[in-house]
Amino acid sequence: MKSTYLRRFTQFLLIAPVLGFPSTFAATPPPQSAPKIGVSGSLSVDKARRGRPAQAVVVMNIPPGFHVHSNRPLEKFLIATQLQVETPNGVRVGPVVYPRALLRNLKFSKSKVAVYEGRTTMRFNVTVPPNFSSNSTEVKARLRYQSCNDEVCFPPQTHEVKIPIRIKG
Repeated sequence: MKSTYLRRFTQFLLIAPVLGFPSTFAATPPPQSAPKIGVSGSLSVDKARRGRPAQAVVVMNIPPGFHVHSNRPLEKFLIATQLQVETPNGVRVGPVVYPRALLRNLKFSKSKVAVYEGRTTMRFNVTVPPNFSSNSTEVKARLRYQSCNDEVCFPPQTHEVKIPIRIKG
């Protein structure tokens, strides 16, 4: 009788963790991953004119339920959105104009947070010099940002965008 009792007790000890595993697994939230943020760039005109500024844009498409911190976050520990533009020799770039931030109350902060949501457009002027010898060039824009939802922030990311510039005449 003792051996039957011991055998059943041993079986119970072996089966109990397996039966408890699904409930433990279901109670653990799945790991969250950073959203897929689309980043694109373009020039506002079909062809740039030598010696005249043309407006360029870099656009972020932030999915619903997510945001990125603005270029001027209100808290020092938050990572700012930054757009850096590299140009070929002689091509000039004006300052980046960032959109107005939205102020939101989020779970992780006692005060409001300055963020971008949805379609976010950053603008800057590009000027090809009058003596530029080629009929085309490109600028490279590097966009660094940190995306978050209402509960967690993800590691910062950097996207590089190449903006081709065709030049008139």
